[in-house]
Amino acid sequence: MQTIVKKMSSEAEIMSTFSTFKQLRPHLNEKDFLEKIIRLKKNNGFQLVAVIVGGDKVKAAAGYRITESLAWGNYFYVDDLITNETSRRKGYASILWSWLITQAKLDGCAQFHLDSGVHRHDAHRFYLKGGLDISCHHFQMSL
Repeated sequence: MQTIVKKMSSEAEIMSTFSTFKQLRPHLNEKDFLEKIIRLKKNNGFQLVAVIVGGDKVKAAAGYRITESLAWGNYFYVDDLITNETSRRKGYASILWSWLITQAKLDGCAQFHLDSGVHRHDAHRFYLKGGLDISCHHFQMSL
């Protein structure tokens, strides 16, 4: 079966990623997902990509945007990166990771960034192996 990385733009393509994203973001609900993605695309330049096998099976997905700051200049920010739990340890994350790094370079970004929950130890090992450094602490508060 053919494996491709594809930007997901149609409503059907976007919705095909929902069950995978829900595994990373359990607070999401299917009813609002499409509207939220469309809004993120319009307001923030958000892009949704997925590893597709056999024409329609989403194995891994990511959401990213290109942005700019005084601290980092023009940078590529990965908001979400998840492999479907039924497809883990089969190389799909590595396929998507390579695509994201290549895309960041093609888009002329000076840096590549993502945040990861402190409890996601497997993800941290993957990111460190993938060439990322732990460069700062991210602080937050709920309002």
